[in-house]
This record gives sequence, C-alpha cells and structure tokens, in this order.
Amino acid sequence: TSFSTPKKKKRDDGMREHVTGCARSEGYYKIDKKDKLKYLNNSRAFAEEPPADTQVRTHPPLTARRRSEQRRLLSSFTGSCDSDLLKFNQLKFRKKKLKFCKSHIHDWGLFAMEPIAADEMVIEYVGQNIRQVIADMREKRYEDEGIGSSYMFRVDHDTIIDATKCGNFARFINHSCNPNCYAKVITVESQKKIVIYSKQHINVNEEITYDYKFPIEDVKIPCLCGSENCRGTLN
Repeated sequence: TSFSTPKKKKRDDGMREHVTGCARSEGYYKIDKKDKLKYLNNSRAFAEEPPADTQVRTHPPLTARRRSEQRRLLSSFTGSCDSDLLKFNQLKFRKKKLKFCKSHIHDWGLFAMEPIAADEMVIEYVGQNIRQVIADMREKRYEDEGIGSSYMFRVDHDTIIDATKCGNFARFINHSCNPNCYAKVITVESQKKIVIYSKQHINVNEEITYDYKFPIEDVKIPCLCGSENCRGTLN
C-alpha cells in the first residue's frame, strides 16, 4: 500500500511545478529557503523599480520664503474672489484661541488668548436655526425656567439663531458701545451664517465685544460697557 511520491519538478523560473496542476489539491508543503529568498528578491526589485515613463517627484519642505510667497498668493487670490468664503474655510481649519471667564462688563465674557489682527474672522456664532414663532415661544419658556439671558441672534426677517442651550463660546461675547469686533452675515453653500470679525488689532487677554444693535424700545436695558462714548442703554 505504499505509493512512491513523484519527484517535484521545478520550472525554468525556479518556482515549483505542481503535478496535479493545482496548488490547492496538493495540500501544504514547505518551500526551500533558497527558492523563497530568490522570490522575495525578485519581487522587491520589481516594487522598488519605478516605471520608465514616469518621474518620481519629491516635495522639499516649506521654507520661510515659500510660506511668505504662499501667503502673498492667498492674499491676492482673496482680493479677486469671494474672500468671506476663503476666510471662513481658514477659520474652520485653524480656530482662534479664545477663552471665557468673568467679565467686568457683565457676567461671563470672551477673551483672546492670542493676538488677532484687524479684519479677521474671530469666531462663528453657532446655534439652532429657528423661526420667529418658535423664538417667541422659547423666550417665554426661558423666562419661566429662570434663565435670565437668552442668546438669540437674528439672521434675517425669518431666521433666528438660538444659542441659549446649544451654542459655542460666541454666545459669551458682551455688548460694547465702542467694540473691537462686529457681526456679519455671510452665505456659505446657500446657508446664512453669522461670523464675528475684528475691527482692530486685539491683544492677548483683551475682551472681545461687539455692538448688539438692539431695536429701540420703551423698556430700556442698561449698558455697563464703561466706554467713553457709552450710550447708556443697549436699546
């Protein structure tokens, strides 16, 4: 009952030739180290060899000169197209370092943790987009819950951003009659957004403020900004 196993032959390329014609039908067998090393060397050489019709291009690291050239190109590009969209993308890519802490104006305030140049996007006013009817309902509900301040920002006649319970640090920005920032409505991908811009250079630890521009009403809200040209009221 002993059968002699046929001698395994090798092809011209050094690979083992299967007697049955199929590697899976012959089961597991061990490959010689010489054959394995030869196969690995051939495959590695083929992988490291680039095609003849292609060129390998390496990108050198950015130097200070190249970075300044890119900034100049970006500034010239922003002057010829939608600069608000580009600045908004930059704001998303690299957010300004900000912090909120106690303010001498009112309760909490937002402060800069890095120098901010003039005419730069500081932060986006984030919240829930709601209609005027919902805003009126929420305002009454907030009063019943004991929430003294409501953080609602009007975008247009129909849309209001409510950041009272769902917002970011922008809701802590206080009002000032002589502010260092201003709010602007921009359109990004057919959606209106409120972004806070810097009017002037802002130093580190300086509080960020803007004019709320409340409509004039009979019941006045006192202003505590303390600036020289303070109007005395927010509305």
